[in-house]
Amino acid sequence: MKVLLTGARGMVGRNILESFSNSQYELLTPSSSDLDLTKEHSVIDYFDKNKPEAVIHAAGLVGGIQANIARPVDFLSKNTSMGLNIINCARQEGVKFFLNLSSSCMYPKDINSKLTEDLILTGQLEPTNEGYALAKILCTRLCEYINTEDGNDKFKTIIPCNLYGRYDKFSVQNSHMIPAVIRKIDDAIRDSKVAVDIWGDGEARREFMYAGDLSDFILFACENFEQLAQNTNVGLGLDYSINEYYQTIAKVIGYDGRFEHDLTKPVGMKRKLMDVTFLEEINWRAKTSLEKGIEETFNYYKSEYNDK
Repeated sequence: MKVLLTGARGMVGRNILESFSNSQYELLTPSSSDLDLTKEHSVIDYFDKNKPEAVIHAAGLVGGIQANIARPVDFLSKNTSMGLNIINCARQEGVKFFLNLSSSCMYPKDINSKLTEDLILTGQLEPTNEGYALAKILCTRLCEYINTEDGNDKFKTIIPCNLYGRYDKFSVQNSHMIPAVIRKIDDAIRDSKVAVDIWGDGEARREFMYAGDLSDFILFACENFEQLAQNTNVGLGLDYSINEYYQTIAKVIGYDGRFEHDLTKPVGMKRKLMDVTFLEEINWRAKTSLEKGIEETFNYYKSEYNDK
C-alpha cells in the first residue's frame, strides 16, 4: 500500500520512518516545499500526481507552553488549515484509510480522573494551548463526521499523550518540557550553575511517552486498522510530577545541583493522564522506560547539538 506520511521531517515523522523501514508499506514523504499543506491547491496537485492509498497525518506546528502562549494565532490557523486540507482532499480522492494524529491537549482542563475518549468537548480547554487544541478538535470531529456520512471510509484518530525522544527540538523557550529541561540542565552543568529553576511548584503531573513507542504503535495501527476505535488514546496510563522529571533527567545526565521553584510562572493543567483501557484490550503497551528514553534522547542531543 502506498501511504502518504505528512510531517516526515519532524520528530514523530522521523521515528515513523524508522519503524516502517522493514514494513510492507511504500511511504511517500514529501517535504513542505513539495507539499504545502496550508495551501489547498498544493494538496490537490500532490494527490493527483502521486495517488496515495492511505494517509498518516503527523504534520503540524508544535511547541511547548511558551510557544503556545506567544503564538496562538499560528497554532490555531496553521494547524486548522493543514488538517482541513489533507482530510478533505483525501476524502475527495477516494482514500479509505486515514490515520489522524491528534493531541491530549484537546481534553478539558481540571479533570482529576483519567482522560477517556468520550470527554472531548465536555468542558473548558486549558487556556495556555487553546489554539492548538481547537485545531486538533476540529480535525478529530471532521474524521468522525466523514465516517458517519459514509460507512465505507475509515478516517480514524489517535490521541497521543505528551511525547519526547530522538529528533526532538531542544530550545529552552519553545520546546516541549523534557527536551527543554535536558537543554537547561546540560547548560547548567556546562556553566557550573548550582541551581536550576522550575516553573511553578513542580507538583503538576504529566504523562510523557517516548516517540519511538508511538511510532511502533502507528505501525501496529496500520496493520490492525479495523481494530482501532474511532478515537484511540495512546499513552502509558501512568504519570510523574514535573519535579520527578527534573530529578530523573538530572540523574541520567549527571547534574547534582539543586532546584528552585518560580511560583510566578504558568504551569498549565494540573494533571493530564490518559485512560489506556482500549490499548490493554488490544494487547499493546509502550516498551521504553522513562530513564531509558531520557538516556536515548540525551545521547541524540549530545550528538546533534553539543558536538557542533
